Amino acid sequence: MKKITYLLSILFLAATACKKDPSKDSTATGNKAISSDSITAIAKQAWIYGYPMFYNYKTIYANAVNKDSKTFVGGFNKFKSSTASATPKDTLVVTINNDTPYSMAALDVSDEPLVLQIPKIEGNRYFVMQFIDLYTFNYEYLGSRVSGNNGGKYLIAGPDWKGEKPAGIDKVLQSETNLIFLLGRTELDSPSDIPNLKKIQDQYKLIPLHQYTNQAAPAVKKYNMPLPVWNESDYSSPEFINVLNALLQYTKEDSSEKELRAQFAKIGIVPGVPFDSSKLDEETAKAIEKGIADAKQELEAGVSKTTDAGNLFGTREYLKNNYLNRAIAAAMGLYGNTKEEAVYVGTKDDNNKNQLNGKNNYVLRFSKQQLPKAKYFWSITLYNLPKRFLVPNPIERYSIGQNTKGLKYEANGDLIIYLYATSPGKDKESNWLPTPKNQDFNFVMRIYGPDSNAVNGTWKLPLPEKVQ
Repeated sequence: MKKITYLLSILFLAATACKKDPSKDSTATGNKAISSDSITAIAKQAWIYGYPMFYNYKTIYANAVNKDSKTFVGGFNKFKSSTASATPKDTLVVTINNDTPYSMAALDVSDEPLVLQIPKIEGNRYFVMQFIDLYTFNYEYLGSRVSGNNGGKYLIAGPDWKGEKPAGIDKVLQSETNLIFLLGRTELDSPSDIPNLKKIQDQYKLIPLHQYTNQAAPAVKKYNMPLPVWNESDYSSPEFINVLNALLQYTKEDSSEKELRAQFAKIGIVPGVPFDSSKLDEETAKAIEKGIADAKQELEAGVSKTTDAGNLFGTREYLKNNYLNRAIAAAMGLYGNTKEEAVYVGTKDDNNKNQLNGKNNYVLRFSKQQLPKAKYFWSITLYNLPKRFLVPNPIERYSIGQNTKGLKYEANGDLIIYLYATSPGKDKESNWLPTPKNQDFNFVMRIYGPDSNAVNGTWKLPLPEKVQ
């Protein structure tokens, strides 16, 4: 393979992880070379590595950076809560949860930690606070399962914070990235329960540490690159490198990734170093573009083969730096829970391995013994394909499950769910989950507080049966 000599000094600047002017750097002489195959391989790996970060940032950008966004909440470190279940109009997150209205907050702890204050939650109402770092690792949890419903105060800190735990703080939750997405979920029993839900959500508080301790505000940390403007097309071009460089400023390099980051630097991926993709020579640009195309193909193949996403979400230690799985998880359902918190199982196929489509009618049968055991509750939510958004329908039902009012069981305890585009009949509408007419779809079952059989995969989801 022909060697491509880099004429761009920025690439050699990156290879030495140096942030000074490359024109003043004696190593930036243009005498190093890397094959196009190597460029493609590195670009492929870097694209997959960065995919979940990029789409995590899409949500962070909409919530905290883009003042023109409908979901903008006024900046970082502010909660935005939904007081109702999701609808088809909610398209910011794919495979959105319809059971527990969200309380979202994009956090930046670059300057100082934050104190999260959680109220006491009465009764057995389920809630959870999921902490997702910029990489999309679920690095911490609070809530009914982990810490109970008695409330508390918790310190959210970045990777470089080394202070003492302040008085009154129950636990320090330290992230390996300064950008964090905090996703709270609080169970909503019914529309009449909305005032109670709102009262709880209003008591979720984020307090800067200096305010909590009555001290002066800290100095503002300055980064070499500003946060990027979200642009969907950037991730389909060599420009993804520039975006990744901006986002990586908010991370701390893990020791397990030292060699990986060194490889990335060979094509210009270095935290805080601007990358001008417009100055790439034609062969280099094509090599990077081929890496992107190869990565997309591998990701799409991984998504199509995945029916059980339960093992795709968790900590760095749990995922063992499997970056493809991390990307598949983000593509299939950004911010999915760790399986100990909630198990996700679903299908896009019927029992004959044919794609589910709303032109057909299906029944989903659970024997009494086959119904999942959940400490909290279970539900099934249906999505259109390929977008993975909720499906508009005349009864405005987007999920069905254990807490669905009026759900009917058979005399022997079995349960039948009707997956029809039109009504299965008045006597069956209590168990009807509407499908999109003449359109492919899938569904996901969520089991909150799953028992060991669901966690270890022993329990299996039945597949829908096509009916005439």
